[in-house]
Amino acid sequence: MPRPLGLLLRLGAVWAFASVFLPAQQLEPRAYSISPVGVNAFLVTFTTMAGDINFDPTFPVEDVSATINTVHVGFFRSVDFFGRSGSIAVVAPYTAGSIQGLVLGEFVKVHRSGLADPAVRLAVNLYGGPAMTLEKFAGYEQNWIVGASFVAVPPTGQYDPARLVNIGANRWSFKPELGISRTLNRWTLEWILGAWLFTANDNFMGSRQTQQPIGSGQMHVVYTFKPGLWAAFNANFYVGGRTTVDGVPSFDLQRNSRVGATFSIPLGRHHSLRVAYSTGAYTTVGADFQAIDLAYQYVWGGGL
Repeated sequence: MPRPLGLLLRLGAVWAFASVFLPAQQLEPRAYSISPVGVNAFLVTFTTMAGDINFDPTFPVEDVSATINTVHVGFFRSVDFFGRSGSIAVVAPYTAGSIQGLVLGEFVKVHRSGLADPAVRLAVNLYGGPAMTLEKFAGYEQNWIVGASFVAVPPTGQYDPARLVNIGANRWSFKPELGISRTLNRWTLEWILGAWLFTANDNFMGSRQTQQPIGSGQMHVVYTFKPGLWAAFNANFYVGGRTTVDGVPSFDLQRNSRVGATFSIPLGRHHSLRVAYSTGAYTTVGADFQAIDLAYQYVWGGGL
């Protein structure tokens, strides 16, 4: 293989690492909290992530770092799902980022920007979360909640098979998930287990790329000062995700974890802001990023 093409292939692998590792890094406190039926929310989130990408020691890449900025625009609606509280959410992201590092001793840098793959989430509370009007919700006291959700990510983001570095993944991703929470006075404890599942990318520079599932677990400790004003400590762990290209396995099995904190501030009846910070606590192979989220939410409907 000519030297320049070899360098590009390796740098393409660098970007692939960033794109496949980021979904597993999610920290989502209050993902199964209950809202009155008919409540809508419009959300805009800005996320900036920066840090290193760690590789297997045998891989000829050094000092690789990345900066990725993403704006998410989303819509949420709470629904009555056969008497249980449920929700539907759609998120569309726009991403701009760059990756740089030494590949076989040579400095290489790549920048990309464009629409990333969107996501659709369906969720329902199976136990402890009946569908309620605003009047009934006002007197509701949460105890145990068991919920389930399913996320689908279609391959509609920016992808050019002639490029090694892309924003879209050119494959479907799915995440079934189970969440459990327990509220004790102002404290809420949450445990979430899920797994990312991936279809194949059949046009990975003329090859077929597959990826094994990524199992993930999250734990959150939430303290509510008053309705809408809360803070949370967040932690996760995820394992799996080894990739293959035309049946040849890569050295990219992940065993990583992150920790962080989230703070939500109400701004009147319909508006709120959320700030979150997270960092890599343990990273074997993958993106060891520091991340900051700034989110604005406008809520209406359901009698609010």
